[in-house]
Amino acid sequence: MDRYTIPKHLDDPELIGFWTLDEFLIMFVPFLWGVLSQHIVFGLLLAIGAWFLYRKAKAGRSMSWILHAAYWHLPGSFFGLKVAPPSHVRVMAG
Repeated sequence: MDRYTIPKHLDDPELIGFWTLDEFLIMFVPFLWGVLSQHIVFGLLLAIGAWFLYRKAKAGRSMSWILHAAYWHLPGSFFGLKVAPPSHVRVMAG
């Protein structure tokens, strides 16, 4: 018997049920909206669709990839950045 044990899953993300935190939130928000607006079935379908699209967009990459893409492709006012340069200047900056 070995004296030392090496964990096999050091970098696994935290899970809520079967989903990572970001996937859970992608599903929970549309479902909660459906419950609060009394359209539970529509909220459930929207949650499943959002989860499926998010999984396809993420495709084995981390959440930081999604945030990076959002930063470069969405307008600066989306994140509440008042002093961010326009996207055509950000491309030249780095």
